[in-house]
Amino acid sequence: MPRSTHLGACPLDCPDTCTWQLTVEDGRAVEIRGDRDHPFTRGVLCGKVNRYLEVVNGADRLTFPLLRVGPKGMGPGSFRRASWDEAIARVASGLRATIDRDGPEGILPYYFAGTIGHVQGWTMGPRLFAHLGASRLQTTICTAAASAALRSLYGGSVGFEPESIVEARLVVLWGANLLSTNLHHWPFVEEARRRGAHVVVIDPLRTDTAARADEHLAPLPGTDAALALGLMRHVLDVGAADRAWLDAYTVGWPELEARLARWPVERAAAECGLDVAAVRRLGDRIARSRPTAIRVGLGAQRHHGAGQAIRAICALPLVTGDFRYPGGGALCMTSGHRPLRREAVVRPDDLPTPPARSVNMSHLAAVLDGAANPPITSLVVFNSNPAATNPDQTRLHAGLRRDDLFTTVLEQRWTDTCDYADVVLPATMQPEHLDVHSSYGHHYTTLNLPVTTAPGEALPNTEIFRRIAAAMGLDHPRLRDTDEDLARQLLRDAPVTFEELRERTYARTTGVAVGSAPFATGGFPTPDGRARLLDPELAADGVDPLVGYTPPAEAADPELAARFPLVLISPAGRFFMNSTFASSPWHSGRMGPPRVHLHPDDVAARGLAEGDEVRVHNDRGSFLAAVTADDATRPGLAFTYKAYWARLSPGGTNVNAVTAVRDTDLGGGPTFHDTRVEVERAR
Repeated sequence: MPRSTHLGACPLDCPDTCTWQLTVEDGRAVEIRGDRDHPFTRGVLCGKVNRYLEVVNGADRLTFPLLRVGPKGMGPGSFRRASWDEAIARVASGLRATIDRDGPEGILPYYFAGTIGHVQGWTMGPRLFAHLGASRLQTTICTAAASAALRSLYGGSVGFEPESIVEARLVVLWGANLLSTNLHHWPFVEEARRRGAHVVVIDPLRTDTAARADEHLAPLPGTDAALALGLMRHVLDVGAADRAWLDAYTVGWPELEARLARWPVERAAAECGLDVAAVRRLGDRIARSRPTAIRVGLGAQRHHGAGQAIRAICALPLVTGDFRYPGGGALCMTSGHRPLRREAVVRPDDLPTPPARSVNMSHLAAVLDGAANPPITSLVVFNSNPAATNPDQTRLHAGLRRDDLFTTVLEQRWTDTCDYADVVLPATMQPEHLDVHSSYGHHYTTLNLPVTTAPGEALPNTEIFRRIAAAMGLDHPRLRDTDEDLARQLLRDAPVTFEELRERTYARTTGVAVGSAPFATGGFPTPDGRARLLDPELAADGVDPLVGYTPPAEAADPELAARFPLVLISPAGRFFMNSTFASSPWHSGRMGPPRVHLHPDDVAARGLAEGDEVRVHNDRGSFLAAVTADDATRPGLAFTYKAYWARLSPGGTNVNAVTAVRDTDLGGGPTFHDTRVEVERAR
């Protein structure tokens, strides 16, 4: 058969949401490259996605349903092959048993952005469980603190128009390692620099992006809000606050101005472990550089004070009035501009969806350890690998081993979570199914159509849930909607139709023009269009309503520091995407084995040498890694890259054996970067 080329969307949890070109031959994708015409992709894919077809076509793809016949936690050898009819019947009977014994809230669907598309990730599965009255999942694992902070401050996840950053005179990349996690925004930053912009990175580590910036400040983890307050105070001291803009388009400036009286640069620098002169120098740049663009990364919201950190960072350009200008302001996520009707699709008006309790996905270890009443006795996992990615891993694995827990996993290859399943169902990958993708890093929506043949008996998530609904005797027509039906429902209020996307693959789907300043005269998605430096609604939840500083929890605990003197953070690596590629030989080969990076002084103080196997531990658990002396970090701060699978790691655990089930101050998010440990030679 002749070769054919098709446009589609990258499905990974990344703000870039690239459009790719797939070359297909005999029903198999044989070549992949970035679409040259897409305004953000510009013909380039990241290193991990350049090898995506090795994963799609890999010999380890799951191709038929499996039923457990041996002990939990023991891998594929505890399973046998089954037909789809037998497997679906087993799932339906397990869910019915939970409903009969514990009520529908005993069922917990567990999902996130392993496939970030709306159709395969956020429609039919959640719709089915909403109709059943199952426990509702609070999807907090990634962006909860930032989303809550942005809702409080701006009214939603909005900010400056991403492509306008080329107009900035100062670019501040705050907790954003663009070269690893937002690669396609980096060329726009470079263009700004060619036009004369100064680029500053604020990150506890000297990342690849920090190494290529003009300046790098490395605050102590979790102290970002203190730094932002100190910078605001300096702007105020030198007379650079834009009082006219603040008076017209914000609420709470007089109260914040009074608070800033207690945040001189000296206090902020001391709290952050920074040189006073460096903080003052950056304050001077921010005071005189119009426009200043602050690109905020999601890594800045994984500690106890995360909500206040995002509020404070994103309040800084309100004080300077930078939103007046194209290329000015702050941007964390663009998803507040998304025109898709996801909630309406999950709970359509004509489908009964009884009320149900909510369960925070980041609390899964505690929930399975008895924190839920009624107990969770059925768990359905899709687009996620919680056994590898959730905090308090040792306790979580014990919960997943419970004999009374019936677990179904929809998956593309065998993961840590599959080890604990009762039923494993083979799911399709991106070239094999239909999906619709918006972005949290730009303003384009993309349609992905199936262009290759799925291996073996693999099915789309949506079709699996349709079959489960039918096996449970649920006959509402909304549970039979096709993938195209779901896509059309998502696009009902969008400025582009399904037919138009099918014709041209992607379209700009917001009212924000390229290069514009969307909030130059206010118009934030708050009730009065003003940004809220003071948000009284937060007080009802016991949160300080005024932009301020919440210190980290473990990182700032002197008693814990005496026992566990190292603060550990776990950033993203360049060749893993959460846990998606951890079993790929090429990707894992590029990442290498798990390593813990310590400052050379900390390596020497422990009598260690480069490459020694060490045990990283605290009261929750431990993991094994090779030690690396690395001056990209500072004394007292350790880091290891996230996303290694426990089952493929030495000792059978990864970094989440030491992370805690603890909420951020806003949003109920996890605190992966707020962890204390000690490192010792492994025995």
